[in-house]
Amino acid sequence: MRAADGRKPVALLARAGAARDRLREALDAAGARIVLEEDPSAVDAATFAAAAPQAALVALEPAVEDALVALEPALEAPGLLVIFDEADLAARRDGWEAQRWIRHLAAKLHGHGDVLPPGCEQDVLIDLQPGHPATPQQLHAEDPFETHLAEAAVLAVELPQDRPGEPLPEPAAAAPAVQDWSLAAEVQVPAFERAGKEPPPLPDFSRLELVALEPENESGVKGAVLVIAGIGGPDAVRKLMAALPAEFNRPLLVQLKLDGGRYDNLVKQLARVSALPVTMAMPGDAVAAATVYVLPEGVGIEMKDEGMAFVDGAGELVASLPPAESAVVVLSGADPARVDAVLALATRGGHIAGQSLEGCYDATAVKLMAAGGAELGTPAQLAEQLALRWP
Repeated sequence: MRAADGRKPVALLARAGAARDRLREALDAAGARIVLEEDPSAVDAATFAAAAPQAALVALEPAVEDALVALEPALEAPGLLVIFDEADLAARRDGWEAQRWIRHLAAKLHGHGDVLPPGCEQDVLIDLQPGHPATPQQLHAEDPFETHLAEAAVLAVELPQDRPGEPLPEPAAAAPAVQDWSLAAEVQVPAFERAGKEPPPLPDFSRLELVALEPENESGVKGAVLVIAGIGGPDAVRKLMAALPAEFNRPLLVQLKLDGGRYDNLVKQLARVSALPVTMAMPGDAVAAATVYVLPEGVGIEMKDEGMAFVDGAGELVASLPPAESAVVVLSGADPARVDAVLALATRGGHIAGQSLEGCYDATAVKLMAAGGAELGTPAQLAEQLALRWP
């Protein structure tokens, strides 16, 4: 196929198998031109760069983790769009789910927000704007000032006159002349009797001291940012972590349900893009500031006097967060059953936000967040909101 056909050149990095076959079909349906299709373990950075792709679609699985580390210089090239997908999900995706993913893939490749199926195009809405406000001259056009002037002239024909026989007011007394002043004149000063009692002595302040303020407990954190995601969420979580500055001082708790339970691989993936340290949450450990924690299933948090700590437990994590010092970010694939708890946190002073519908693979929970009044944004915009809230 000629390079001048207008289709975006894309590199497909995936191991041979059903996942790569499905991704190849999706790229072709999304209007892409595959310039390189190879196993990540069998290609180097120079070969990748020689293919000159404008985008790369990477199928993630444990067997290619080390190969992707070697390809990082090529994948981080300026202007290159990198899209990640889970290999096991790609292999099982079919029917309506496959068609929806193709629409989202096309939106990412071509930079538009049209992810609706054919026949669901939005009608063009005309935004009517009000005209210019009326000027003061227009407001008073039917109330000319000349009418009031004419009325005043009629009423002022005869001025009121003083009535005869009224006595004039007495003139004010004149001040004494300067020549009548005398420096030797004695001024009578009224005498004041001295009180018989002496004033009470002033209190002794030498033994007073300020009350010591209670020292702030700096050993533990009192709040955290909870990130909830599911299917289609790994890519959004990586973008959120990559956009957070290294100075962000709140701990981030990532709850991302994985089918295979390979949370150690998720820790490695986030560590490559995050400016903050990334580690696995373990029961009994204290929650430290400025750290990203990946929470496996069955790990919760508990508020203690010295701060937050991880504990064994499968209860709702949102209810354990101190509202005024915490935030919850809902991304693609989050469990819709948890939205009520998230919205309840906002009523108690917590900060909540959700991923924008553009680029969101599973937006069921996100739509419920928007219906509840939560603000939506791209992962980069959500990271900017968090950095502004806790600079």
